[in-house]
Amino acid sequence: MRKLYKSETNSTICDVCGGIAEYFNLDVTIVRLIWIAFTFFGGSGVIAYIVAALIMPDAPPANEPPHFDPPPSDWGNGNNN
Repeated sequence: MRKLYKSETNSTICDVCGGIAEYFNLDVTIVRLIWIAFTFFGGSGVIAYIVAALIMPDAPPANEPPHFDPPPSDWGNGNNN
């Protein structure tokens, strides 16, 4: 399952439009124009952008290995009850 992240490559202010464009496989310019239209014609674009900037997580670094939780602290000493 794909997740929606802020973009690392198509960023201007908070990377929101770039992240949406990457998720839907669209050109970032089209997403920005749609966002501007929502701002001018509905007024909800600014609020939606702020909410998206606060909610959307940053993209994980591409070269970082996956995170694994360490084993329990008593693992390996015979107390595995």
